[in-house]
Amino acid sequence: SIILVHNHPSGKPEPSDADIEVTNRIIEASRVVGIDVLDHIIITSDRAFSFKEKGLM
Repeated sequence: SIILVHNHPSGKPEPSDADIEVTNRIIEASRVVGIDVLDHIIITSDRAFSFKEKGLM
């Protein structure tokens, strides 16, 4: 299993359309090789956004 994490230096942790699309593609690709994606977390200097917590995966 893996958890994806990346940062948004802008300070806004909300995912862009591209973040959502890439996450979905990684989830699809990981299924092919039997790896579960548990979450994708976007971090800033003082906040975080969890795809799983927000129901995006």
